[in-house]
Amino acid sequence: MDKIDLIRIGIFLGALILFSAAEALWPKRPRLQNRFRRWITNVGFVVIGSLSLQLLGPLIAVGIAAWASLKGWGLLNIIDAPLWLELTIAFIVLDFAIWWQHVLSHKIPILWRLHKVHHADRDLDASSGVRFHPIEIFLSMIYKCGVVCLLGPPVIAVVIFEITLNAMAIFNHANLALPRGIDSPLRKIIVTPDMHRVHHSVIWQESQKNYGFNLSIWDRLFKTYQAAPQAGQQGMALGLSDAQTNDPQYLGWSLWLPFRKYK
Repeated sequence: MDKIDLIRIGIFLGALILFSAAEALWPKRPRLQNRFRRWITNVGFVVIGSLSLQLLGPLIAVGIAAWASLKGWGLLNIIDAPLWLELTIAFIVLDFAIWWQHVLSHKIPILWRLHKVHHADRDLDASSGVRFHPIEIFLSMIYKCGVVCLLGPPVIAVVIFEITLNAMAIFNHANLALPRGIDSPLRKIIVTPDMHRVHHSVIWQESQKNYGFNLSIWDRLFKTYQAAPQAGQQGMALGLSDAQTNDPQYLGWSLWLPFRKYK
């Protein structure tokens, strides 16, 4: 394990601990399910997902960025631009690519079968930000590698983006009650917990809003932004409309969900 991996893991664990503690002190909504059992399941996805990525070997985004730089492939390896500009372009393009991937995961049936594992969680909290089916993680990394290969960003840009994306996913899934005076200006730039929670509504129309994980501009630009759920933050129901049971808190059930006959 190299220094970059240690930094990424350290920041990931730090964000998970920080926002888990914050949501325990200032929770937005009461819990419906057993926290310990849910966390075993959600953290279990991290472990299984990490193992699945090992199958890709060097085909991870950071490795691809280094390889593209060595070969001179990708837009940013062709143009001569200062590092600060390349970092900015890379961050914005990668974030838009992830936003678009998220949209497609809702629109393409086979991708939705995988992604609904993430949406099945009925108690949204910091651990929900890492709850993704291993097959979806595997496909997502291949997609990201393709984007990196075409863009040709500096390695440091990919490292910064990956770290930021992971930390932001934990933050905006947290069951955290941010004061309105903080949430309102913050969501003009980044996705806040109250903003992203709308996306996890059982109401289908609301689940097609607020796709962003990081920057909030894309949902505003493409008219997929919704400020608040119809029933309010306290009254809204989370998860899948046809899986409002205790089943989603179990790892085995969740792993097999894409292959079940759910909508």
